[in-house]
Amino acid sequence: MTMTLQELVQLCDAEIQGNHSAIEITAAADIITATNNQVTVLSSGKYAKYLKDSKASACFISSQLTSAEVPENLILLLCEDPEISFLKAVSALHPTVQFTHSISKQAALAENVSLGNNVHIGAFSTIEEQSSIGDNTEIFASVNIGRNVTLGKNCRIYPNVVIYDNTEIGNNVTIHSGTIIAADGFGYKYRNNEHVKVPHVGNVVIADNVEIGANTCIDRGALGSTTIGAGSKIDNLVQLGHNNQVGRNVIICGQSGISGSCTIGDGAILAGSSGIADHVNIGQQAVVMARSGVSSDIKPGIQVFGFPAKDKKLAWRELAALSKLPELFKKFKNLERRLNKLEN
Repeated sequence: MTMTLQELVQLCDAEIQGNHSAIEITAAADIITATNNQVTVLSSGKYAKYLKDSKASACFISSQLTSAEVPENLILLLCEDPEISFLKAVSALHPTVQFTHSISKQAALAENVSLGNNVHIGAFSTIEEQSSIGDNTEIFASVNIGRNVTLGKNCRIYPNVVIYDNTEIGNNVTIHSGTIIAADGFGYKYRNNEHVKVPHVGNVVIADNVEIGANTCIDRGALGSTTIGAGSKIDNLVQLGHNNQVGRNVIICGQSGISGSCTIGDGAILAGSSGIADHVNIGQQAVVMARSGVSSDIKPGIQVFGFPAKDKKLAWRELAALSKLPELFKKFKNLERRLNKLEN
């Protein structure tokens, strides 16, 4: 999509430095690869070195960074939050492809399925009895939706998603391809030299404005519900066990695994490859850093690292001390040899 610079800055809460409002912008790009008629962003001083060689036509920038060296061809767009302004520009210049909503003749819907207005259902998708689909929701090809599922308004369900029975999903929820919602949890009791399966008769409840990445698995509750709070974002390849209670605006990054019956407080962040043992509470706004293993409760607002995870400053001091062990061992051996000589 093409916009004049004046149209773009009005949409993105920015101000043009100079008189170049008629210039046309056709796309958004990063600061290294941007070319003529493209807009870019400088959000951090560590990237300022790339600005002087930028071929972009315009750049979103804050007043704190305008002292950077700027080429003559580059127009600065002053704004309070360059990252957010740039994201608005990306959405405006690269709009989502719109298509005509329809229900494919190759989709299979039970007779008592309730459909809202302007619903789209792709080929080879199935929706079982007593399920309800809200207005403007898009269900792409080869999606399987079970019995008594509630899917809210303005949702987008990508191909090959499976949503088991009794799942409740709110409005504006996006679920990417390959994700499984509400499969049985991994629960067994060892009796008489065999594993006896624990029945899982609960469900999954997902609140509004949640996004779930590709190939993620969220297990149903054994008796109650596994819940995902409003505004939370879950990355690709995440395993979320049964009966977990995930708060509002939580971030869970890729390849993380959360065992059963955990509570993740509002605003918490689980970085990539985090591992959380069962029955653990993660406090509000806490951060579990990448590849950390959490086996006990984490207090609100702190950052933890390592295995077992502990306050990041303590963990880093321990790592620093560990790196000195070879040198300390060498000194110890020298002292041992000298002591042996003295004793002889």
